Amino acid sequence: MATHAETPALRPDRDMVWIEGGQFTMGSNHHYPEERPERPAAVNGFWMDRTPVTNREFARFVDETGYRTLAEQAPDPAAYPGALPEMLVASSLVFQSPAKPVDPRGPVTQWWSFTAGADWRHPTGPASGIADIADHPVVHVALVDVEAYLDWAGLSLPREAEWEFAARAGLEQVEYAWGSELVPDGVHQANTWQGAFPYSNLREDGWERTSPVGAYPASAYGLHDMIGNVWEWTADWWTDSPNAAPAKSCCSTARAKALQDSMDPRDPARIPRRVLKGGSHLCAPNYCRRYRPAARHAHPVDTSTSHVGFRAILRP
Repeated sequence: MATHAETPALRPDRDMVWIEGGQFTMGSNHHYPEERPERPAAVNGFWMDRTPVTNREFARFVDETGYRTLAEQAPDPAAYPGALPEMLVASSLVFQSPAKPVDPRGPVTQWWSFTAGADWRHPTGPASGIADIADHPVVHVALVDVEAYLDWAGLSLPREAEWEFAARAGLEQVEYAWGSELVPDGVHQANTWQGAFPYSNLREDGWERTSPVGAYPASAYGLHDMIGNVWEWTADWWTDSPNAAPAKSCCSTARAKALQDSMDPRDPARIPRRVLKGGSHLCAPNYCRRYRPAARHAHPVDTSTSHVGFRAILRP
């Protein structure tokens, strides 16, 4: 396993935590099928961002490079056969709580809307801004945007096993990143949904949407917001069988198969999907109980939303 030798040469404002490598039990046999089976895993040591990348940090990247995110550009109609015209404008997916009770087992279009003018600078639409939420996680970032940022910063996305190992923070055989209770002694440990999703948000934790990074207690590894607030991109292509070995970027045949396997067969555009980890402020007891280290979710690489962000790592 890699060991902590010295602090790496990073931008002076970069706050990273050394995660000593080790062995752990990955996955869960007690929740969603895609988390199964529980299995032994091991990772080498790495540096990880203490928090998700914030609006302030992403703005620094954009200011220096002039980068435009995918959500700020109109899609190519040829790439999306059958797409509705309102989806072929610069837009992104924004959560909008229904005004009345709806069945969470129904179509997600009841609470997700392609919103023209929504992007990282305008998280809920063109009339919104980030001046007052500079220390919240950046959202509305598709995979290409994340990779552009990482190239600029000289960093990488964590692999799913690295992310889960870090989120568990040395705890084994417990449900959550902090122990066996979701809200120990009535104290919220993460920004999640309280109430009946998607129409009744009680906001008992104080937040309706994203929250400032570091608003909740740090883990035993000194990391914040590994659970809740925003989902986080990882380096792994989605597979329904998480026990499969991830394809290496150097092996074109394996990589091509991983891309093929990651696609949703119901999607006419056949967009590859990556693994997201950590859950978000929209995870609720009655819907998406994925506020746990073992939880995972498939997300199309071209899709940006108001509840997905990322954090970076550096391997020695």
